Amino acid sequence: MSMPASIALVGAGKMGGAMLQGWFGLGLDGKATTVIDPYPSADLKDLCGRHGARINPPAGSIAPPEVLVLAIKPQTLEAAAPEIAAMVGPGTLIVSIMAGKTIDNITSRIATASAVVRAMPNTPAAVGRGITGAAANAAVTPAQRETAAALLSAIGRFEWVANESLIDAVTAVSGSGPAYVFYLVECMTKAGVAAGLPADLAERLARATVEGSGELMFRDPGVSPEQLRKNVTSPGGTTAAALDVLMAADGLAPLMERAIAAANRRAGELSG
Repeated sequence: MSMPASIALVGAGKMGGAMLQGWFGLGLDGKATTVIDPYPSADLKDLCGRHGARINPPAGSIAPPEVLVLAIKPQTLEAAAPEIAAMVGPGTLIVSIMAGKTIDNITSRIATASAVVRAMPNTPAAVGRGITGAAANAAVTPAQRETAAALLSAIGRFEWVANESLIDAVTAVSGSGPAYVFYLVECMTKAGVAAGLPADLAERLARATVEGSGELMFRDPGVSPEQLRKNVTSPGGTTAAALDVLMAADGLAPLMERAIAAANRRAGELSG
């Protein structure tokens, strides 16, 4: 996928910076790249310096880019909207990764906005292993959809959803999902300690198990998680004994369903 001819990134914190690094890795022209961030880190300055990208040029000196990516904190949109609007031309695609801000939120505050993609990445984007779900409004052209997909694929896998209402569910499953996995490791560690293991060893075992299992799923996507589980489970063995607990009527499945439903509900409340 080709990179856009020009791009402006508004907000270059951890997620924005990870995206920028991914774009440069895919061949984005630094000289056609503008970064707006009130507090650029030393790493960001170094990255932009190596690729010739501009950081915080004078107001009014930025020609409308082909793509403008909003990676600012959602609560700052109101104050930043006038400056953002001045950078948006008739053909500019806006790609937003602001959690909780709907496409209507954006177009109502940025009068110049037309074509908008709303996306929800997750924190493994920092190591290029994220997954992003996105929705586009009717003004986004097929070519702009391809451009958005290219940009968002730079930090991991990418999926379109049928309509924006599903972004809340994406948030509940994958946006918040890394925290569920980290908590699983916490719980496995504590259970290992209860079974007699030293705490540091229990944590190393839990971390490596989750890491390796994830890599196994990643490398062989044609095998379902259900089949992978069955492959590990010998009838009457230790894994089967544990799964009898996890797969009970009051086990992990209904608990996870309630957790994701709660996250989905809260995402809807925040995006209002």
